[in-house]
Amino acid sequence: MELRYMGGAPEKEIMHVFTETMEEMFHEDSRVIYIDADLMGSLKTSELWHKYPKNVFNTGIQEANMVGVAAGLYLAGFKPYIHSFSPFATRRVFDQVFLSVGYAQKSVRIIGSDAGIMATKNGGTHMCFEDVALMRTVPGSLVLEATDGVMFKAFLKATKDRPGVTYIKTARRGLPDIYMPDEQFEEGKGKVLREGSDVTLIAAGIMVGTCLDAAKLLADEGISARVIDIVTIKPIDEALVIESAQKTGAIVTAENANVIGGLGSAVCDVLSGKYPTKVEKVGIQDLYGCVGDEAFLREKYGLTKENIVSKVKGLLNR
Repeated sequence: MELRYMGGAPEKEIMHVFTETMEEMFHEDSRVIYIDADLMGSLKTSELWHKYPKNVFNTGIQEANMVGVAAGLYLAGFKPYIHSFSPFATRRVFDQVFLSVGYAQKSVRIIGSDAGIMATKNGGTHMCFEDVALMRTVPGSLVLEATDGVMFKAFLKATKDRPGVTYIKTARRGLPDIYMPDEQFEEGKGKVLREGSDVTLIAAGIMVGTCLDAAKLLADEGISARVIDIVTIKPIDEALVIESAQKTGAIVTAENANVIGGLGSAVCDVLSGKYPTKVEKVGIQDLYGCVGDEAFLREKYGLTKENIVSKVKGLLNR
């Protein structure tokens, strides 16, 4: 697999990837609908609203109503995508998502932006660490955090006709490019980005690049780290998780979410029943969010390459 990760600024920010991809999909399928809860400025979709008035709608600051509108449009034969900041796209509307979409067997794609620490200076009220745990509990749901713009675009398109609840969490900006533009992704299939024999780093979203950086630091100290982008947290690639445990004997998970019910829990759910293995979780340790820039928040919550290295060393020394 060819990567293009250099740890720098992305060629194209997620918000621009989103508008371009939705415009492509409007042309490909007139039944594709985009609904926003008064945050069109955040994803730069205002222009789409004016260009495609039959495909783009703004419900205002009424997130629960937005979910209901999406469910109704699905019944009318449309294919709805909805967006809000991650706490308002998951926590605030969980009952509507669970019942009006999941239980009622409708199909809606939910984009939760500014996920986790990427809410930065919007602070704790907008900093949703529990979205993965919530959305994993919806039967039949797909849950992922976009690693870069290539993955984000691929899943926007790939889930157009997917049944049930689809949740894509993402940053709006600052995601480094990891994959080449033609990379293919599959629901329930992770990707091995770096081979290693001493420990496996399993990550999602913004933590994938951080794990690649940590693997380089570990290599300098003679520790060989396998790095996996899990791609979809649910369904998780059980075979790859078990294979990695068998190969390296130790796993560190890394996520931009609460470790309770998140990626780390999903990995442990697999291993506890099928191949018990030492696991260390890097992520939000049962805390609320706060105000700060990304660098400050990474340090505060331990989402750094240095903390991953420390966790690996501690795990291997046990």
